[in-house]
Amino acid sequence: MLNVPTLWTVFVVNFLALGLIWAYVTRSYPKLDAAKFWTGSALMAAGGAGAAITRLATDSPAPLLLGGATMVFAVCLAAMGIRRFYDRPVSWRATALTVGVSTFGMVFFTIGYDSMPLRMLCYSLGQSVPLALTLKLLLVQPDGKANPGARLAAKVIIVMIAIYVARAIGNAMGGNFAAAAGGHAHSVVVLGLLFLSMALNFGFLLMAVDRLRNEVADLALLDDLTGVANRRHLLQRLTEECARSDRSGEPFSLLVIDLDGFKTINDTHGHAAGDACLQHFTLMAQTRLRAGDMLARTGGDEFCVVLPSSTLREGAMIARRLLDVCRQDAEGCTGDDIPIAVSIGVAQWDRGTGLFPDRLIANADRALYAAKKDGKNTFAVHDPAPTLQPEAPRGLPRSHANMREAC
Repeated sequence: MLNVPTLWTVFVVNFLALGLIWAYVTRSYPKLDAAKFWTGSALMAAGGAGAAITRLATDSPAPLLLGGATMVFAVCLAAMGIRRFYDRPVSWRATALTVGVSTFGMVFFTIGYDSMPLRMLCYSLGQSVPLALTLKLLLVQPDGKANPGARLAAKVIIVMIAIYVARAIGNAMGGNFAAAAGGHAHSVVVLGLLFLSMALNFGFLLMAVDRLRNEVADLALLDDLTGVANRRHLLQRLTEECARSDRSGEPFSLLVIDLDGFKTINDTHGHAAGDACLQHFTLMAQTRLRAGDMLARTGGDEFCVVLPSSTLREGAMIARRLLDVCRQDAEGCTGDDIPIAVSIGVAQWDRGTGLFPDRLIANADRALYAAKKDGKNTFAVHDPAPTLQPEAPRGLPRSHANMREAC
């Protein structure tokens, strides 16, 4: 037969260990707000289990009621951690209400009207409701990406709620799953909840690891100075767009941007001023781009803009917007302000580009060089090579052969 005091002792040790782990995670990753709630949840659960143990040494129901209220509060903290993980607001008022109503019910059905089934029902509802309200967040990911840890946590919560329901039904039918009974049935429930609690926290850890891994992956695709996409991210996006256009035939455009006179800015005002110019241009450019357009810094003072589902004409319109905002900003410069001017090359994907984004980049680069030759602070578009005309028949003047082209 399972020993109830031993199980509760294991429960306390287990949650103390989990609390220390979450405390370390909280200290190491202070931006992960959910870890703070999960730390508190584990420590509160350890305290609640410890209070339940003292019930075996006294006839007073106070330790058992205190332990029950603490365990309900621990579950509420775990649910609040899930909400914070998904950047949802938490309500301390709702938590206080849940704990207060559950505790009142347990006290009333212990002192006012002694009913073990109703007392356990209040306790089970206090633990089940907060967890049940988080299932939607865990099962339906807001960003559409699957999170194995969230799925595991959701499955564990469903099983825990099923156990609470089964225990409540068993008590209503004459069973005795109360802690005061200390029987075999209660020991099995405690053992099952102990295992599920460990699995639930393991799911939380997987959620945190997945979040941190995604953040690291995002950092690897961002430019440190400006915060926009870097060259690696640009090439990934261009490869995806080329593949999409190759399948559908729908074009997209690319802008290649170069800051005019950037070397002079660095030599005259220093590299800090040059960095400030890059950051300022990034902010200006983002105000003129559409949702879905991607701005990337490819190195030095060079930027690219991917324009999905855009023709060469639409790309030229975006280029003109970028030039206008830079010119307006330059006109407003006074004192030590450094005016920013840019040259832009525009190119459009076509069948000749195929699945090779480097060809599209080369075409946009050619247009950029043309804009530089035209005096800078302007844009140019890449015109595909004209279709070859058939040779003129012998004896026919060359001017007649070129008449169509001239027209």
